[in-house]
Amino acid sequence: MIEQTLAAIAPLDLTARRNASARLDSLTKPAGSLGYLEDLVLQYAAIRHDSAARFGGGALMVFVADHGVADAAVSAYPKAVTVEMLRNIGTGGAAISVLARSFGYQLLVTDVGVETDTSLSLLPGVRYRRVGAGTRNFLYGPAMSLTETRRALEIGIETTHEAAARGATLVGIGEMGIANSTSSAALLAALTGLEPRRLVGRGTGLDDAGLERKIGVVEAALRLHHESFDDGLQTLAALGGYEIAAMTGACLAAAADNLPMVIDGFIATSAAAVAHKIRPGLRDYMFFGHRSAEGGHSIILEMMGARPILDFGMRLGEGTGAALAMKTIESALVLFHQMATFTSAGVSGKLA
Repeated sequence: MIEQTLAAIAPLDLTARRNASARLDSLTKPAGSLGYLEDLVLQYAAIRHDSAARFGGGALMVFVADHGVADAAVSAYPKAVTVEMLRNIGTGGAAISVLARSFGYQLLVTDVGVETDTSLSLLPGVRYRRVGAGTRNFLYGPAMSLTETRRALEIGIETTHEAAARGATLVGIGEMGIANSTSSAALLAALTGLEPRRLVGRGTGLDDAGLERKIGVVEAALRLHHESFDDGLQTLAALGGYEIAAMTGACLAAAADNLPMVIDGFIATSAAAVAHKIRPGLRDYMFFGHRSAEGGHSIILEMMGARPILDFGMRLGEGTGAALAMKTIESALVLFHQMATFTSAGVSGKLA
């Protein structure tokens, strides 16, 4: 499935981009006056292979899992919060649940490896595609086997295909999992060669001592697993999480489905970076929803040549930044579709 997905990724449609640009320039406004909103429309049209940049609906995909490295006291919250938030998201009380409901977007919440198995009680609104009961602590060995990593990737691919089959033409990619900012910082340090101190942040609210401990954990993990870092999949297996692997698969599938994707924050960006490592050039298929307040996100965005759509100082996760950015993209598309042209409105154009 992974190899088929990679083979299905087609180049962006530059003809669709040019045609969409011509329509933008015909609308009743000075050329380029909608600023970055116009760039969003053009990128959307190129990814969709659709000069008309039609919008069929949005889908928010939230992948949830636990991390063995949480046992190293790298989070201000206990692992129990992961399953508690899974329940909160599924029953509609979390921030992402409220935004999805308000915007009319699909919400696909997937348990890919929460430590507490609630599949027998079937939490409302939760899809169960469990790879395991949390990853292993990567201080003592790989977080996941290659088989587990591939399965988590496939879950992300399948979820994205499902969102597209339900009519989504724009997807947001987000997560929930205690200690996953530690995993993400380790992944990004491995992929970029940057010092962990530049990438590790306070996550859910660590104090200074907790931050130093977290930096030390990432440094130790990099020393242990450095021989894996030439290969994206092996790096992901060594340092990642089930939900990060699922988001990586979602990135690959979105590109294969000509489906514009909005990457949420720091953790989702680590998955996007792994996807780009596996399939160079994948960055061109991505929107980056916002600039997270989490340490290191701005550095990685700059390295990827990415301009975040929003900058609200958010660091919640769950896909909340992606959801808000998706609404911005949708608004840009509404303007593109519904504004009058100079000709249809009888408005005089620019003087020669």
